Amino acid sequence: MHSSNKIIYKVKNLTKTFESEKGSIDALSNISFEVKEGETVAIVGPSGCGKTTLLRIFAHLIKPTKGKVIFQDIVSPNSGDSEFGFVFQEPTLMPSTLMPWRTVIENIILPLEIAGKDKNEIKEKARKLLNLLGLNSFGEYYPDELSGGMSQRVAIARALISDPAVLLMDEPFGALDEIMRQRLDFELLSLKRKTNKTIIFVTHSILEAVILADKIIVLGLNPNTVIGSKTVNLPERTPKLLTDPLFFENVAVTRKILETGLSVQN
Repeated sequence: MHSSNKIIYKVKNLTKTFESEKGSIDALSNISFEVKEGETVAIVGPSGCGKTTLLRIFAHLIKPTKGKVIFQDIVSPNSGDSEFGFVFQEPTLMPSTLMPWRTVIENIILPLEIAGKDKNEIKEKARKLLNLLGLNSFGEYYPDELSGGMSQRVAIARALISDPAVLLMDEPFGALDEIMRQRLDFELLSLKRKTNKTIIFVTHSILEAVILADKIIVLGLNPNTVIGSKTVNLPERTPKLLTDPLFFENVAVTRKILETGLSVQN
């Protein structure tokens, strides 16, 4: 997949500490890595290693305790319509995701509607995104009339409506069955080829990370920090990839990084 040499995100010595009645907890410790423009980066690691916390720092939903995130040479920028789009794991349950009383089209245009954009113009833009995502006949449906896979595609369309520089995805297909999850993985690859968006996504699945990512960042526990990374070099990514020995070689190397990091902690 195509990426440029331009650095769009630079994470430098990032630490996030939460305070509780039992004391301080380091959700992230001294994290450093870079994301290039047009690159797809997967963040993997065991539960509790800080993956979602890191993604929320990228989205400016929380602030780091130490260190910094530099976005296109701007340190800790204010969020804006064209900076990033965020896709949660449960689009119909999470706040600020799909609203059950709005149709698919109305859900997709909401960010631009709030910004005061022309409603007819943004509806046309939403229809183009629905067509891109294979949902062109579902614009007047409501979220509870959609399958889980359709709901996630609507959430992706809404994240893209503002033409963000970066698409942030937190376990976007984690609640779906394996067959639907792999189908949406390859649909996301198709979308990536058409838009060349920079994508940063969190997943528990090493298989999914290898299918989708140009680079995999592996986080460990105690401390919650980067224990390794893997550049993924694969031929054209189609469902046939799942029978390619090179695919399983990348999976094995990534799993070894994760398991080695965990064994060091035990």
